[in-house]
Amino acid sequence: MRIALAQINPTVGDLAGNRRLVEEYAAKAAAAGAQLAVFPELALTGYPPLDLLERRGFVEDQLRELEALAPASQRIAIAVGAVLPAERRGGKSLANAAVLLAGGARIAAQAKTHLPTYDVFDEKRHFAPASACTPAVLGGVALGLTICEDGWAQQVPYEVDPTGELARSGVALVLNLSASPWHVGKPRARRELFAALARRHGVPIAFCNQVGGNDELTFDGGSFFVDARGELRAVLPLFEPALELIDTGALSPAIAEAAVDEPVAAAQLEAGLVLGIRDYFRKQSLPPGAVIGLSGGVDSAVTAHLAALALGADRVLGVLMPGPFSSDHSVADAAALARNLGIETRTVDIRPIYERYLESLPSVFGPAHEARHDDRSAEARFPRSEPKASGEVTKLARSEPKASGEIHKVGLAQQNIQSRIRGATLMAISNAENRLVLATGNKSELSIGYCTLYGDTVGGIAVLGDVYKRDVYALARHANRHGERIPAHTIDKPPSAELAPNQRDEDDLPPYAILDAVLEQAIEGGRNAESIEPPPGATRELVRQIVRRLDRNEYKRRQSPLVLRTSPKAFGSGRRLPIVHRYDGELRAGSPGMTAR
Repeated sequence: MRIALAQINPTVGDLAGNRRLVEEYAAKAAAAGAQLAVFPELALTGYPPLDLLERRGFVEDQLRELEALAPASQRIAIAVGAVLPAERRGGKSLANAAVLLAGGARIAAQAKTHLPTYDVFDEKRHFAPASACTPAVLGGVALGLTICEDGWAQQVPYEVDPTGELARSGVALVLNLSASPWHVGKPRARRELFAALARRHGVPIAFCNQVGGNDELTFDGGSFFVDARGELRAVLPLFEPALELIDTGALSPAIAEAAVDEPVAAAQLEAGLVLGIRDYFRKQSLPPGAVIGLSGGVDSAVTAHLAALALGADRVLGVLMPGPFSSDHSVADAAALARNLGIETRTVDIRPIYERYLESLPSVFGPAHEARHDDRSAEARFPRSEPKASGEVTKLARSEPKASGEIHKVGLAQQNIQSRIRGATLMAISNAENRLVLATGNKSELSIGYCTLYGDTVGGIAVLGDVYKRDVYALARHANRHGERIPAHTIDKPPSAELAPNQRDEDDLPPYAILDAVLEQAIEGGRNAESIEPPPGATRELVRQIVRRLDRNEYKRRQSPLVLRTSPKAFGSGRRLPIVHRYDGELRAGSPGMTAR
């Protein structure tokens, strides 16, 4: 059989537009000689439709588009993901289904068996699971229809393996219609998983994945075909729509996994974030573009670079907002970045506004005022510990400004109001010019609350909100692979918020190499403070402080912009914790009871 994998980019809720997209790719597949065109999971609604499924008329309108699609199957059979009415099970009467159209009619349908409720998924909220896996027959060939999670039965694991059941029933080919969200490393992991699945059951598998950005999720495509021995025979590109014809009776030579041209981590990050930004703007028709505060630091520089790639330099505005403690080199670095990227810039000096705040509220912003709450580092401050030994780091609280050369101390309220002035400036431009603000904070900062609410957290998207600081630097170096886009000085200089004289991030935080190593174990690894392996240079007490601050700053993350997902545990989607709780996670194995803060 000649099948075509149609890796398309549907838009959630654009029912007629998605149907036309399926028709367009089906026509291309037919013209190329395919007998069957395979499309992604829920291609007609777009994935994930979430509670649109509960909106009156939504499912009925989608069913009408499915009926309107049927005539296109007179020329070529179509396997497409759609929502169907189902026998009520578990209180739900909708099915996430794979529908097979041929000869102008629906000839088979198979509901999804496994409805994930972990990570970003909540499918049991809307769908009923399949009661059985039944082969479909097309032109005398028995096909197995599966949907996304059905192929992950061994990985999760589930009691029922739909691919195994279909293979035992004698199908010649299994189709997996998928909407599998991307994170760095996911494309290879999928290929290896489905190759093992095909080998285990001795059946070829055609995997067709959605591509495109939908809210915080990015879908990378990367569709593929593996034969009954688990050998890779075809791979579609990442992060772009594509169509690939596969003749199951005359397969191309096997492709070694090592030979797959898959981008390394930094390149994947760049491509995934660019697609996420582009589709967020494109699918909402957001003119005229983005506005970004340019500080001269690496986070805003990388955000501007990604936005220029996603939207075009002519649709990106960079705003330089020098304040009382901004260094000359930061302003120069921001200007050099804008020239390199070819983006428009404006300069708004925030010093007069800042001075008016100090004059208007001297009891709050007095020069020697010490705030009771440190908004940039944590709602409740942590005690500073003395270093236990040479080379060990224990600090995790904002230190006092260095005395040398200082005229006065800068209180934390003074520091944070500068960030809020900048945030208000960006939002004023956003409101006046209909531009979307892109927040520039990274995952390391969001993790421990090293950010100012209503200041550097303002925006529509937190582009780097799921990217650790170490990976921001990797993105910056990758951006310069063909020539300087991000100034070298921006990459080389010590990071600083520049909210006080001579300030550096490491005055208040552990080195990012240590911080990120601890956070990754806590967030992606799901480990508590006592089970985390302290990285070189860190103390056990520092690990405890980092984990406490990670939990205590959940309230800030709930008020932050949408975070583009790049890891298995992104804030706002894949990681869900209560704001108010008393579990500190520091009990050792075997310890009785629980302790409260």
